[in-house]
Amino acid sequence: MESSNLSSLPEETLDVEDEQQQQQQENKKNPPVSAFSSAPPTRPPTLSSLKKYVPLEWTGFFDKEEDVCIPESNDVFHVYMAGTEGPVVFCLHGGGYSGLSFALSTSKIKEKARVVAMDLRGHGKTSTENELDLSVETMCSDVFAVLKAMYGDSPPAIVLVGHSMGGSVAVHVAAKKALPSLAGMVVVDVVEGTAMASLVHMQKLLSSRMQHFSSMEKAIEWSVRGGSLRNIDSARVSVPTTLKYDDSKKCYVYRTRLEETEQYWRGWYEGLSDKFLSCPIPKLLLLAGTDRLDRSLTIGQMQGKFQMVVVRHTGHAIQEDTPDEFATLIINFISRNRIGPHGIEIPGLRRTFQRNNESTQQ
Repeated sequence: MESSNLSSLPEETLDVEDEQQQQQQENKKNPPVSAFSSAPPTRPPTLSSLKKYVPLEWTGFFDKEEDVCIPESNDVFHVYMAGTEGPVVFCLHGGGYSGLSFALSTSKIKEKARVVAMDLRGHGKTSTENELDLSVETMCSDVFAVLKAMYGDSPPAIVLVGHSMGGSVAVHVAAKKALPSLAGMVVVDVVEGTAMASLVHMQKLLSSRMQHFSSMEKAIEWSVRGGSLRNIDSARVSVPTTLKYDDSKKCYVYRTRLEETEQYWRGWYEGLSDKFLSCPIPKLLLLAGTDRLDRSLTIGQMQGKFQMVVVRHTGHAIQEDTPDEFATLIINFISRNRIGPHGIEIPGLRRTFQRNNESTQQ
């Protein structure tokens, strides 16, 4: 499954021409100024405009962060955690993003459930032996390894939530049917048909985005003004972890080298629709536009095999652009499917079981 506003990252490219036209219109209104340009900007940034893009700490949204060490390897996966009870909403971000992509929505979801958002390999604060192996099989193994390290052989009820590339990983994890406590799955703005069609544009899209930033503030500003993110506060939290400082260039560059992972892109999305439909768990597909359904999903949706919600007035990163609505949709999905901390809980069933058990003992 994929989307259409896939803007500056491999899995975010579908309405490429519309995106470029929007960017051209934005540039006419506000001509971009390179951080390395010799010509000074026509209007110097004011103090208030600089403050507008100052990074925000994750601590205002998640409760804690941890490094999860994988036994018999040098891989260390970084996770952000929040909440104390309920099922675990396990979040997988898109290519080029990080676990903090779910920060703003987490502040609301954690009132009803636990949230774990991991930095996938090659992203954020995660450190692995092979940062460029973004094959779907390797990323699936990473998810299983992190869940095993965190919960052992008795994981709580898990609701997988995956955005774009992370949605593909979520589907492949669920399709393996190797996680008995998996109680639901939410896939965010990724559809096989449109994703596969977008692959031809990805390298061009990656090379056309701004590559160097003189400050975090400039990077945050570019992500919002360029249209890849529409929520300034979310960008202030999530963008910094997608960058790293390059001492040789004396500027910030992208943490994830997506352009070097092209060999894996097709594997993210090929056969994704059928895999999604085959997963025997409650499923929710969130889309930023109705044009993204391919034939298999259209038929499956008509047959009631999954729930679909089209979120209006948002870009590709639904969880960042409209975090409150996204959180409400996740909470409602958990409630509608009666997903409790230990699995599916139907009101009254436990009470009936306890009464029957007590009468048997008497």
